[in-house]
Parts: sequence; C-alpha cells; structure tokens
Amino acid sequence: MQTEISQRLREGSQALGLDLSAEQEHALLQYMQQLKRWNKTYNLTAIKDDEQMLSHHILDSLAVVAPLRRKFSHKVAISVLDVGSGGGLPGVVLAIMNPDWQVMCVDAVEKKTTFITLSSGILNLKNLSGKHSRIEKLVIEPVDLVISRAFASLVDFANWSGHHVANDGHLIAMKGHYIESEVEELSARSDWQVESYENILVPQLDAQRCLIYLHRKNLVKRGN
Repeated sequence: MQTEISQRLREGSQALGLDLSAEQEHALLQYMQQLKRWNKTYNLTAIKDDEQMLSHHILDSLAVVAPLRRKFSHKVAISVLDVGSGGGLPGVVLAIMNPDWQVMCVDAVEKKTTFITLSSGILNLKNLSGKHSRIEKLVIEPVDLVISRAFASLVDFANWSGHHVANDGHLIAMKGHYIESEVEELSARSDWQVESYENILVPQLDAQRCLIYLHRKNLVKRGN
C-alpha cells in the first residue's frame, strides 16, 4: 500500500507541475503517517483512509504551492501564517515544499498545535512552528502571507486575521468554491475586499477548489 501511495503522490505532484525531491516525498509521506498515528489522541482529521488522506489533505495542500510561488516570485524567503491550521494544513506542506519560507501554524485547539510542534521536530522542519492562540488575540510581527484552508467565512477571516498582514503582504483563502454571498458580506462589513480568485484543480480529487486573494480597500489593486 505504501508503494502505491508513494506512486500516487509522485503522479499527483507531477500533475501540479511540482518536482518533488526524495527528501520532500519522504517528509510528506512521513507527515501522513504522523497524522494517522496521532489522530486518535489529538482528533486531527475525520479522514483515516490513506488514499483519501493523500487526495483530501496532501494533494489539496500541494495544489496551492505553485500559485503561491508565482505570487511571491519576487521574494526568496517569506513569512507565512496558517490560520486555523488544525493538524497543519496547508502549513506543514508549505514548509516541506518551501524550506526558505518561515511558516507558523496557529490554532485555538492546543493539542493540534502540539502535534504541529511535534511534527516539526520529527520532520526536522526548522522553518515550521505551531502557536496555540485564537487568531484575533495573537500577537506577532506582520507577515508576508496569511492563509487559511476552509477556516471561516471571508469576512470573519479578514476581520480576525487581516491585521497580521504586512503592508505589501497578501491575505489568501483556500475555499471549495467562490460564494457570491460571502464576497458581498466581506465588501459590506470589512476593510478588505476580493482582489481576484483562481480555480484550482486537485489531482485525484473530484471536488471544486479555489484560491481567493483579498486586498485592503485603501490600497491600489495589485495583480496576481
């Protein structure tokens, strides 16, 4: 089964235009095993099957790597805050794939950030950290990228997390699909608005996915 999962991971990564090193492949597979191992203790995910975990979690997170690299192509190293990270998605995957990025995963559930801290040690990811906090109470220096994966509505995500974004940074939501009512609510109740959105195809997953890019209303719109 492990050989089959490894092959599916390589195929999925290639479909996304990602060239995994042997070290990255090993780290992603090891991370999956840690998710399975600690799931009963930490309640990290409802998914327990290897194939579903690969498609719904690992490949789903890998699917945003190339778009984010394009967004930050002008920078070698960036700081990333993964909001409502849960078991570390997409934060752990982003840290594995981008060793020059400094990634902090924040979650209100302490046992989940404990797992992320444990994973950073097991996977030897010196660029990954976990922080137990509610996002609206978190105190950190502004970062280049604040991202969330199905964390909250756009308006709540922006209002709770937007103050953590540096002036030239980006606020990006990973969503199943573009919801017009959420966009309208964001425009009416936040200092943030939608800049653009991008549909994402996740290999081996028959579901809609998109990235929604937000920007402050008082800033000139930036291109992708």
